[in-house]
Amino acid sequence: MSRQLIQEEEFTSVQEAQAGITRLFRKAKKLKKFYRVMRNQEPLGVLVPNDLWLSLIEDLEALSSSHYLSQIEKARKDKGRVSSRAAKRRLGLR
Repeated sequence: MSRQLIQEEEFTSVQEAQAGITRLFRKAKKLKKFYRVMRNQEPLGVLVPNDLWLSLIEDLEALSSSHYLSQIEKARKDKGRVSSRAAKRRLGLR
């Protein structure tokens, strides 16, 4: 099941980030989360573990592809639907 990106957000202070940025990156990677760095209730930036960053970049590159977008548009116009059971059967899943 896919997870909403916003649910993966945690908050940390500048002081916490300065005191242990490596620890924060490791924790973020382990928990598959990112940290919004705050100072006096003001967001300054985001600490994103590298694997999450690479995934985001891949998604952004796909969304900038005109071919990819045209395929999505074509699929949305297609009225033929397949049930999840039939899709699993076609893919050889149970």
